[in-house]
Amino acid sequence: MLKRLSIENYALIDSLQICFDKGFTVITGETGAGKSIILGALSLILGQRADLRHVKQDETRCVIEGLFDISAYRLKPLFDEHEWVYEGDECILRREIWSTGRSRAFINDSPVYLNDLKLLGEQLIDIHSQHQNLSLNDNRFQLNVVDLLADTSKERESYSEAYASYRAAVKALRELSEQYRRNREEEDYLRFQYTSLTEAALEEEEQVRLEEELEALTHSEEIKSALFEATNLLSGDEQNVEQMLRTVRDSLQSLHAVFPKVGTLAQRVESAYLELKDVREEASRLFEQVEFDPGRQQIVEDRLGMLYELEKKHGLSSVGELIALRDAIGMKLQQIDSLDEQLAAQERETAAREKEMLEKAQVLSQKRHAATAAIEQQLTDKLDFLKMPHTRFHCKITPRKEPDATGADQVEFLFSANRNRALQPVSQIASGGEISRLMLSLKAMIAGATALPAIIFDEIDTGTSGEVADRVGAVMQAMSREMQVIGITHLPQIASKGENHFVVYKEERDNSVVTGIRKLTGEERVGEIARMLSGAEVTEQAVENARVMLNTD
Repeated sequence: MLKRLSIENYALIDSLQICFDKGFTVITGETGAGKSIILGALSLILGQRADLRHVKQDETRCVIEGLFDISAYRLKPLFDEHEWVYEGDECILRREIWSTGRSRAFINDSPVYLNDLKLLGEQLIDIHSQHQNLSLNDNRFQLNVVDLLADTSKERESYSEAYASYRAAVKALRELSEQYRRNREEEDYLRFQYTSLTEAALEEEEQVRLEEELEALTHSEEIKSALFEATNLLSGDEQNVEQMLRTVRDSLQSLHAVFPKVGTLAQRVESAYLELKDVREEASRLFEQVEFDPGRQQIVEDRLGMLYELEKKHGLSSVGELIALRDAIGMKLQQIDSLDEQLAAQERETAAREKEMLEKAQVLSQKRHAATAAIEQQLTDKLDFLKMPHTRFHCKITPRKEPDATGADQVEFLFSANRNRALQPVSQIASGGEISRLMLSLKAMIAGATALPAIIFDEIDTGTSGEVADRVGAVMQAMSREMQVIGITHLPQIASKGENHFVVYKEERDNSVVTGIRKLTGEERVGEIARMLSGAEVTEQAVENARVMLNTD
């Protein structure tokens, strides 16, 4: 419940503080006194967007703060979910608005987003105004009313989970189907690529090896000539390197007996001789191996040409990259081949999720249908009390073409205020006064079913008077036994039902007009009710009537 509302530098308000109690509180005042200003300030801490006009003239900042008792609301999970500061039984909502256009919102002195303030505010207070009566024409609102009164919270939550699972399955099936379509479109091309790369019988280092072989084949005569010359210099018929090294070695060895130090040199020459002998033998073998083979050269050139063509075609630079591409295409073709099974499995999954969703929708629909008779009877009884004795009301529930997040039902409220007039949608035939009483009755029923934390009625009595107004006040008074009810009214019949009574007024102060509010005592209430009964001039009869209405002597 709302315990305290503090307003500073807002519109025509300098500074005021209102302390609210449980039960039924009424707020009255002359037209234009500022009742709507106070309600507007309260709306700001419930998440309404700010306007520069909200800041009092010549001031830089306005502050609105509300203190709420939330001990019975079970809101800790909501606070934990959004990481708001939770302080137990009480909660403070604050809004600061600067004349520069800047605005800040707070929950328990911690800054939050405006949407956070709105989300929490919706859990604390329901502001019912004439404008909200228009929501009665909204089929979604009508469906929510039926769900609240039928207490379908468990069934609706169960359905919502099934619906979300079904929508996720539908999305997955759609994405898989699109992938299947795209894959099928490129499958032939992929298979052609894979076949050409597979038939190429690619080997990792083949290109390097073939390029070396081609180089050797192309220069075979030069190679043989150079190898022949090398072997001839090393061991030819005439003077050669091997022979000269043998001579050097023999000379050094002959000195060893008389000059031992040359032994190391002799060994080194011997090693050089053996190494060059090995070089000559290897060069001789290579000489025999190298042959000019035009046929082999053509084969190598053709093979390299094919590899170069594949690399150019695919924008690659090596056989290794071609092999990687071949393997990737092969993997994708395997996925295409298995996509049929995946698609069939996803179709089965989607069908199963749809079946589950429809079953949950049926359970939800049955509970809605089962509750309509009681809702219709309860509502007509309340409207009868509000002097609409011939009202007929019907909750028409029809199947939707396609289930949505709310289920498979379409709800429409049909209404007739006269016995001889056919039932028609509320939006088409109900007058303003009828809509107000219908909405009040629904609010009273909802309050009884869900125990709303607090509700503010902003001139819901529009279009009513006399005994009807008295009974409207009685309904609001009855609601206040279950919850905090605040009524802004211009009718004495309703104002007299309040347990607490505030009056809003205007006064001149420092050459300006400001709005104020104060709580009325017993005699002050008599005077205010009398004013509401008689107008500007309060008569003795009005005072007596006021005392009767207030049950005072």
